[in-house]
Amino acid sequence: FSGSMFDAMLAEFEREASRPAARVLRIRARGNVFCTGRERAGRDAEAIRSEAARIIEVKRWLRTSPLISVAEVQGDAFGFGFGLAILCDFALVAEHAHLGFPEMRAGLPPTAIMAYLGEYTLPRFAFPLVLLGDPISPERALQIGLISQVCPADRLRGEADALVERILRLDPSAARRCKEFFLAAQQQSFEQNCHAALEALIAGSLAVLAKEK
Repeated sequence: FSGSMFDAMLAEFEREASRPAARVLRIRARGNVFCTGRERAGRDAEAIRSEAARIIEVKRWLRTSPLISVAEVQGDAFGFGFGLAILCDFALVAEHAHLGFPEMRAGLPPTAIMAYLGEYTLPRFAFPLVLLGDPISPERALQIGLISQVCPADRLRGEADALVERILRLDPSAARRCKEFFLAAQQQSFEQNCHAALEALIAGSLAVLAKEK
């Protein structure tokens, strides 16, 4: 993933999110691999800071986007590519793919993924994954909670199509509220979530009654 690709992806994200009719963000790639990492072109502190900030911005946007995101991983995904798939609301992976975070083999702790990896899997699974950098199978990634589904390669697109169709059958505003509350609940205490749930249930119920009328 090059710097220009980061810029293009972020621009596309923002453009789609601004469209009222947009509901699903589907991320996929051409070729034999999904993404084997990112370009490290920076050679001074300022350039490296700019690169790092851009990575974090893309991940922050993807995590907080009102769109329901689906990653269709048809091949190997390492480093940034694997982290991108994990951040999506749904990650469907071809059964032959290899997944991992090899950054430590170059002496660079993968802090961008560690910022959120613990929210998807237990520390006992997460730490060896980032420290040792060994690739894992999609089946293992599914077992430890990092992806949603493992598919035969020839069925991957069909499974993604079916998932998108199910999402699009949901009420658009309810789906957005569902994602918004789900993300917020992970950052708050139980008491805060109970209070927020009460208010959300009232607002949601009123919205349903208004539609029935």
